[in-house]
Amino acid sequence: GDTFDEAIIKYIRRKYNILIGERTAEELKIKIGCVVKRDKLLAMDIRGRSLVSGLPKTLQVTSDEMYEALSETAGTIVESVKSVLEDTPPELVGDISARGIILTGGGALIYGMSRLIQNETGIKTVIAEGPEECVALGTGKALDNMNLLQNYTAGDRRRI
Repeated sequence: GDTFDEAIIKYIRRKYNILIGERTAEELKIKIGCVVKRDKLLAMDIRGRSLVSGLPKTLQVTSDEMYEALSETAGTIVESVKSVLEDTPPELVGDISARGIILTGGGALIYGMSRLIQNETGIKTVIAEGPEECVALGTGKALDNMNLLQNYTAGDRRRI
């Protein structure tokens, strides 16, 4: 999620010479952000500081611009998913293919994320119930099983 916000901030700065904050970037991501083109173009007015004059400035940003801003980060996520699938034992890949991929975290809620991953991997992809809470709940479960985590080494992901 933070990487998507950073991509939006950099995009607005590069395209418009306007500096926006993290909260504005987050709002853009949630309201009109997308990683596949939307059927209906959405727009949102935002305020930022002109890097030329130093004064506040209002501009309208569209969902197509958010697609441009978020595409590179989304592509990195897709490549990471593919890489993990390539390194996964065949039996487990078979289970994943049969049951599908479940997306968690706030980034899962970006319009088109599940469709993009499904299209790129050919594996059914859905968004978890309460995706924002999944990371915290999973971390809690991992901490309950510290004995398993202590056996983990960066070079051998399959030990967990």
